[in-house]
Amino acid sequence: MATFFRRLAKAAPIAFGCQTKSAPRLRFGALAAISGGISAYYFYSSPNMGYLDELNENSPPQAALNPEKWIEFKLQEKVQASHNTQLFRFSFDPDLKLGLHVASCLITRAPNGQNAEGKTKYVIRPYTPISDPDAKGYFDLLIKVYPEGKMSQHFASLKPGDVVEVKGPIEKFRYSPNMKKHIGMIAGGSGITPMLQVIDAILKNPDDNTQVSLIYANLTPDDILLKKKLDTLSASNPNLKVFYTVDNPTKGWLGGQGFISKQMVVKGLPGPSDDTLVLVCGPPGMMNHISGDKKDRAQGELRGILKELGYTEDMVYKF
Repeated sequence: MATFFRRLAKAAPIAFGCQTKSAPRLRFGALAAISGGISAYYFYSSPNMGYLDELNENSPPQAALNPEKWIEFKLQEKVQASHNTQLFRFSFDPDLKLGLHVASCLITRAPNGQNAEGKTKYVIRPYTPISDPDAKGYFDLLIKVYPEGKMSQHFASLKPGDVVEVKGPIEKFRYSPNMKKHIGMIAGGSGITPMLQVIDAILKNPDDNTQVSLIYANLTPDDILLKKKLDTLSASNPNLKVFYTVDNPTKGWLGGQGFISKQMVVKGLPGPSDDTLVLVCGPPGMMNHISGDKKDRAQGELRGILKELGYTEDMVYKF
């Protein structure tokens, strides 16, 4: 397990999270903030039944997450994935699934001093796991550690055996197989994480014929998150196409250069259609450029490149 985990870190040098802070020189500003309505799977039993001595073998497993309660998850292992990114694996009961839908994230919290009444204050941040939602007994987070990031610094200080408090899930976008013929994706920075959830769900389902096209923007080639994994997936799955663009290309770079443009979208994504859905996730500057940003938890008005190219609000989802 440890060897596999380290290989994953080397194969996926990523920044991570539903919400991140501004990075120096990143034209599009802060990395993606992800929000949505709270949704979860509940496992009920009648109060008149008391304690159950036996469970039906066909009963679905209880989820490890709870949307109403903070639960401690133990850090099993962490490795350095890049110069400023760490990969964390948290463990729980191996008979349980985490309880995530595709695509959804979880909320984490850490103590951050006390208020005037002497009660503990917390810093709270959402993150999107990159592990399979159906995996039992563990979940993986990849987190970019910012010098002044209260939550990311807390994660960086954790040692194996330490715990983090988690609540959730927060549902962002409910994916169902073959819901659209073609899904386009535009991601910037750690905005790749919810896209990966959807991509993995499509590619692991042999009955899902959805075509996926991804445009992924970063500052430099070294900042491309999950590149080796994305390259492997696209090479082995003809229904996944990936195009990278960077602000500051290195010598020999063969991908796109600069901001995501209209030409990139026209060439790389499916055109406006009832059978098309475009998912967008990235820093606020990128969101405004591509689709218009969200308004709190609402999708907000469609603006930017996608509107100019003829897409409508029901063809676009903003994480």
